[in-house]
Amino acid sequence: MAEQADVIVVGGGLSGLVAATEIADAGKRVIVLDQEGEQSLGGQAFWSFGGLFLVDSPEQRRLGIKDSFELAMQDWLGTAGFDREEDVWPRKWAEAYVAFAAGEKRDWLRAMGHRIFPVVGWAERGGYDAMGHGNSVPRFHVTWGTGPGIVEPFERRAREAAKSGRLTFKFRHRVDALSITDGTVDGVSGAILAPDNVERGKSSSRDVVGEFALKAQAVIVASGGIGGNHDLVRANWPKRLGEPPKFMISGVPEHVDGRMIGITETSGARLINRDRMWHYVEGIKNWSPIWPRHGIRILPGPSSMWFDATGKRLPAPLFPGSDTLGQLKYIMSTGHDYSWFILTQAIIKKEFALSGSEQNPDLTGKSWRMTLRRATNKGAPAPVEAFKSHGVDFIVRDRIEDLVAAMNKLAGNDLLKLDEIKMQIEARDREIANPYVKDAQVMNIHNARRYIGDKLIRTAAPHRILDPAQGPLIAVKLNILTRKTLGGFETDLDSRVFGSEGQIIPGLYAVGEAAGFGGGGMHGYRSLEGTFLGGCLFSGRNAGRAAAKAVG
Repeated sequence: MAEQADVIVVGGGLSGLVAATEIADAGKRVIVLDQEGEQSLGGQAFWSFGGLFLVDSPEQRRLGIKDSFELAMQDWLGTAGFDREEDVWPRKWAEAYVAFAAGEKRDWLRAMGHRIFPVVGWAERGGYDAMGHGNSVPRFHVTWGTGPGIVEPFERRAREAAKSGRLTFKFRHRVDALSITDGTVDGVSGAILAPDNVERGKSSSRDVVGEFALKAQAVIVASGGIGGNHDLVRANWPKRLGEPPKFMISGVPEHVDGRMIGITETSGARLINRDRMWHYVEGIKNWSPIWPRHGIRILPGPSSMWFDATGKRLPAPLFPGSDTLGQLKYIMSTGHDYSWFILTQAIIKKEFALSGSEQNPDLTGKSWRMTLRRATNKGAPAPVEAFKSHGVDFIVRDRIEDLVAAMNKLAGNDLLKLDEIKMQIEARDREIANPYVKDAQVMNIHNARRYIGDKLIRTAAPHRILDPAQGPLIAVKLNILTRKTLGGFETDLDSRVFGSEGQIIPGLYAVGEAAGFGGGGMHGYRSLEGTFLGGCLFSGRNAGRAAAKAVG
């Protein structure tokens, strides 16, 4: 069969688009395949909040944040916890990525029209020692336009390349096998799926209407992770996080199924760190779902009180926004797969944001007028108020007695004891009387408000939870929300994939989540947040540039 392109990219998500545009810009011919329709171009990045990890940025400096490559690398290594033989390439990727985030990343994006919201967020704050998990300083830079705003420059470049004939999109093409000749990957084959104009994110038809086979000098796997496939999530669940949850909700659509990962591994690619994954513990069921088991993550400020299913307050430093996988491990150790926030209207107004481009119409729509209302509105942002009114996981009451009774009713048990809940809240409330305290969460609140960005829009003024003037009281039942795959195909810094015997497989590259965002797991065990989209950008760029050179 004659060669139809220089390079084939499997997957039209962010990493695939970045790789494809780099190849096309180098004057090479590239085909982008995706099992979904054109309406899903951009993949999971489209649905994201658009957070990017940047180091020593102008936005940080304007807010008085002192950051450096050395501090960011310290935080990354303390968070990753690299401790395996197969962490050699992941660590090299981590060092290269942090250098990218501290170097040309912002300017590279800015040259394409990308812009950043001026207030830098502080995600994954840790709370251990200086060499432990977490961001020492705020580094979460929100894209102006959220997820669609990060996809747009690359979609625009891709469509321009398509007009010039250098790039060809083939939607509804599901890859079922890699073609290998004399040990070199030189194409793909699979099924053509029936056209389906279903709304982005909804489950599309799997009816087969034809077959295809395509040849190229190289293939880049950009197929994403496994978060939409709960069976695979449970099969790879690490014992260190306890038993897999019996009930989970999905932070990604159903087609994020890991199928292409299995196909590529069967072809001889080396998959490492498959037990490393990133799932959220602040998941709420979407009252207006798009995909099956659709969940949304609450991006909380530091003030909500967090209780496990039995009514025990989560221990320090497992406060909202501190240590996602530490919280997950603790919650699963209780024998239950859910937990609770208890907070006030004053807290939800200032501190609750919802992950997802569709849940942030102000930022996504690039409306300064709507965005400013976050700081001036009497209520929480409209999407948050909608969840408070319609979401099955939200309970609103004026009295703590009524709140706890409703929480037990929602959970279908009587695990929560009013006296114990009330005692813990009252003890915490007594700490509010002074600016110096021993309650570590209240210390955390005071620390957050020393940062101007948090004080303005992300952290409520310290107050008593049981103060009626700050009410009503709100409880939120929090579910485990599947999201990201941190392990993946082992790759070198050009995104070339290693085989099971430790050799580079000629013609095969992997990027984005399929490569653990680079190297087979550049995050290690945990993430600093804002690093997933950046991993797609960096690995896609490396692969595209390397493949373009390799095909001559």
